[in-house]
Amino acid sequence: MNSNFLHFVENFRGKKIAVAVSGGVDSVCLVHWCVDAGLDVVALHVNHGLRAVADVETQYVRDLCDALHVPCHIFYWAGDKNMPGLESAARDARYKFMTDFCKQNNIDALFVAHQADDQIETFLMNLARGSGLYGLAAMRRETVRDGVKIVRPLLDVSRRELREWCDANNVKYFIDEMNHDPHYTRVKIRQNRHLMDEKLGISDARILLAIQNLGRLRDKIERDVSELVDTVIEDGRAMFLDVFLFDLDGDVRLKFIGTLIQKIGGDKYPPRLNSLTNALDKLRGDCKFTLGHCVLRRLNNKILVVPEGAKTTFRKKRHEKSKNK
Repeated sequence: MNSNFLHFVENFRGKKIAVAVSGGVDSVCLVHWCVDAGLDVVALHVNHGLRAVADVETQYVRDLCDALHVPCHIFYWAGDKNMPGLESAARDARYKFMTDFCKQNNIDALFVAHQADDQIETFLMNLARGSGLYGLAAMRRETVRDGVKIVRPLLDVSRRELREWCDANNVKYFIDEMNHDPHYTRVKIRQNRHLMDEKLGISDARILLAIQNLGRLRDKIERDVSELVDTVIEDGRAMFLDVFLFDLDGDVRLKFIGTLIQKIGGDKYPPRLNSLTNALDKLRGDCKFTLGHCVLRRLNNKILVVPEGAKTTFRKKRHEKSKNK
């Protein structure tokens, strides 16, 4: 068992943990290691009904958990299998099943099996898109989704190590044929990533180190931005001078306006990078527009952000005026 994994999960000893188990090598190895580490785990499996072997995989996960003496809960997705954006819809449904279960059963964390190769592939995909700091910092070790802590304890472990452990211990796992379909960008990167090391000397270890460094910078910016946002929001709206926004460094400015819109608008995620960039361009002059269920307005040197449907006046409320007398 990987020593990095063992060290990391010590923080979860004595807590109730759910493990997402698909039947693939990563999640199968993860649930085995959690059991071997003595964690209190329950397995969660979602059958999307999208592949011919879905029912076979579901039965295997059920049998595997029985053999490990791990409680197993199976969920079946009845969503439209021909809808646009099917992959994203299936992923959202999977997380909804699992996070709802965790909240209903007081689970402390949901373990998912993203590993080091997934991290590198995510970095390279975002690099190809021209992503900024937040895309290049890739996946976080811990996040929160729908009020549930999502934990990725395998981000320091390679896919090869997981596969070799399963093979050496005669542990069966399923291989998703989509993982070998070169029509997918991630698969193209996976099949050709070795050239970066062989031709350019850019090893996986160096890419992971860069991701970690970027992640530390991202975390620092987020802490600073959170404090800035709290200083300008009052009564569900924000008003500030243009220099307050445009004196910030580029990445900080983007994160600030995105976080501000997310908090005031109430959306689960901030607007996309290109929408935020366009918003900042508009805010350099007098304007009024909507984004992320907010109305943003600039008049002279003042900027206002309010929930969509609220008044867009720069005048303070009476009780605010009285406080300032």
